[in-house]
Amino acid sequence: CLWLHLTAKDWAVIIVAIAMVWTTEFINTSLEAVIDLVSPQIHPLAKVGKDVSAAAVLIAAIASILIGLLILGPPLWEKLFK
Repeated sequence: CLWLHLTAKDWAVIIVAIAMVWTTEFINTSLEAVIDLVSPQIHPLAKVGKDVSAAAVLIAAIASILIGLLILGPPLWEKLFK
Protein backbone atom coordinates (compact mmCIF):
# COMPACT_ATOMS: atom_id res chain seq x y z
CA CYS A 1 0.00 0.00 0.00
CA LEU A 2 2.86 2.38 0.76
CA TRP A 3 4.61 1.60 -2.51
CA LEU A 4 1.40 2.17 -4.46
CA HIS A 5 0.65 5.45 -2.64
CA LEU A 6 -2.89 4.42 -1.76
CA THR A 7 -5.31 6.86 -0.14
CA ALA A 8 -6.35 6.62 3.48
CA LYS A 9 -9.77 5.33 2.39
CA ASP A 10 -8.15 2.49 0.43
CA TRP A 11 -5.98 1.62 3.44
CA ALA A 12 -9.09 1.60 5.63
CA VAL A 13 -10.99 -0.74 3.31
CA ILE A 14 -8.05 -3.15 3.14
CA ILE A 15 -7.65 -3.11 6.93
CA VAL A 16 -11.38 -3.80 7.36
CA ALA A 17 -11.15 -6.70 4.88
CA ILE A 18 -8.23 -8.21 6.82
CA ALA A 19 -10.06 -7.73 10.12
CA MET A 20 -13.18 -9.34 8.63
CA VAL A 21 -11.25 -12.51 7.75
CA TRP A 22 -9.51 -12.66 11.14
CA THR A 23 -12.79 -12.08 12.97
CA THR A 24 -14.65 -14.81 11.10
CA GLU A 25 -11.73 -17.19 11.68
CA PHE A 26 -11.77 -16.45 15.42
CA ILE A 27 -15.54 -16.95 15.58
CA ASN A 28 -15.18 -20.20 13.61
CA THR A 29 -12.51 -21.49 15.99
CA SER A 30 -14.48 -20.58 19.10
CA LEU A 31 -17.68 -22.10 17.69
CA GLU A 32 -15.88 -25.34 16.88
CA ALA A 33 -14.44 -25.46 20.41
CA VAL A 34 -17.86 -24.88 21.97
CA ILE A 35 -19.46 -27.54 19.74
CA ASP A 36 -16.74 -30.02 20.71
CA LEU A 37 -17.29 -29.21 24.38
CA VAL A 38 -21.08 -29.54 24.24
CA SER A 39 -21.19 -32.51 21.87
CA PRO A 40 -18.00 -34.59 22.10
CA GLN A 41 -19.64 -37.41 20.13
CA ILE A 42 -20.26 -37.04 16.40
CA HIS A 43 -23.64 -35.46 15.71
CA PRO A 44 -25.11 -34.33 12.35
CA LEU A 45 -26.15 -30.92 13.71
CA ALA A 46 -22.67 -30.33 15.13
CA LYS A 47 -21.27 -30.98 11.66
CA VAL A 48 -23.71 -28.47 10.14
CA GLY A 49 -22.68 -25.81 12.66
CA LYS A 50 -18.99 -26.36 11.97
CA ASP A 51 -19.49 -26.42 8.20
CA VAL A 52 -21.49 -23.20 8.20
CA SER A 53 -18.93 -21.35 10.31
CA ALA A 54 -16.14 -22.58 8.03
CA ALA A 55 -18.14 -21.39 5.02
CA ALA A 56 -18.38 -17.94 6.60
CA VAL A 57 -14.57 -17.81 6.75
CA LEU A 58 -14.38 -18.85 3.11
CA ILE A 59 -16.84 -16.15 2.06
CA ALA A 60 -14.91 -13.51 4.02
CA ALA A 61 -11.64 -14.64 2.44
CA ILE A 62 -13.08 -14.53 -1.09
CA ALA A 63 -14.56 -11.08 -0.43
CA SER A 64 -11.22 -9.78 0.82
CA ILE A 65 -9.47 -11.18 -2.27
CA LEU A 66 -11.92 -9.29 -4.46
CA ILE A 67 -11.43 -6.12 -2.41
CA GLY A 68 -7.68 -6.50 -2.75
CA LEU A 69 -7.91 -6.98 -6.50
CA LEU A 70 -10.19 -3.98 -6.92
CA ILE A 71 -8.06 -1.66 -4.81
CA LEU A 72 -4.54 -2.93 -5.46
CA GLY A 73 -4.99 -4.24 -9.00
CA PRO A 74 -5.11 -1.06 -11.08
CA PRO A 75 -2.26 0.83 -9.36
CA LEU A 76 -0.13 -2.32 -9.24
CA TRP A 77 -0.75 -2.99 -12.92
CA GLU A 78 0.21 0.59 -13.78
CA LYS A 79 3.42 0.46 -11.68
CA LEU A 80 4.54 -2.85 -13.12
CA PHE A 81 3.56 -2.57 -16.76
CA LYS A 82 3.70 1.12 -17.69
